Amino acid sequence: MRIMGLDYGAKTVGVAISDPLLLTAQGVEVIRRGREDKERRSLARIEELICEYSVSRIVLGMPCHMDGRMGERAQKTLAFKEKLERRSGLEVILVDERLTTAEAMEQMDEAGTPKAKQKDYVDMIAAALILEEYMKMHNA
Repeated sequence: MRIMGLDYGAKTVGVAISDPLLLTAQGVEVIRRGREDKERRSLARIEELICEYSVSRIVLGMPCHMDGRMGERAQKTLAFKEKLERRSGLEVILVDERLTTAEAMEQMDEAGTPKAKQKDYVDMIAAALILEEYMKMHNA
């Protein structure tokens, strides 16, 4: 069984999947939607990926402010978590995602990814970082 990592944003969801031995996380894709309130297709695609990769657990990045407070984005993430749990029947674990986007951008800079292309991959890389953090903390 594998673990799925998600970076939930206003118009995108970055997706990463662990390897079967739960040692590494690989970015899989970025699910895009036209409007923030249009989540049905995103949830359907996540369900497809759960089946395709035999996912047993989901890790969802929780966007908190640097001082730990929860803002509007965190509230929307909690609502998405509830929808995801209802639809998938899987446990969804929240993981602090502070600075993952900045770290993802830094990794792409170091790899020489052109700035114009970075926005296409940042959410997927952030999802992999969220999943890696979870696996490291829980020896998953």
